[in-house]
Amino acid sequence: MPKKPTGLVEGIIWVLALLGIYFFGSSGEHHFSLCPLDMLGLPWCPGCGLGRSMHHLMMGQFQLSWELHPLGSFALLVIVWRIVTLIHFIKKQKKLWQMY
Repeated sequence: MPKKPTGLVEGIIWVLALLGIYFFGSSGEHHFSLCPLDMLGLPWCPGCGLGRSMHHLMMGQFQLSWELHPLGSFALLVIVWRIVTLIHFIKKQKKLWQMY
């Protein structure tokens, strides 16, 4: 029985994460947070605002994205780059399977 391509599950998870950020990104003041520092009541966290920043970046609101978190565009680029490399890796694996 042939193995499934490695990286497929990771690629699906990243795509679903970006779709979730795009469609369900919070643009209001009150939002749901899984941040443990926020749950502890600490006023600052280095990652808070990153998801909302990526959401606004995908919506074309560049200034608001930058204000929420300056590294939002970098994080989005890294995730998209990872998805692209996984797609190329999976395609390469499929070509190797077709040789046998």
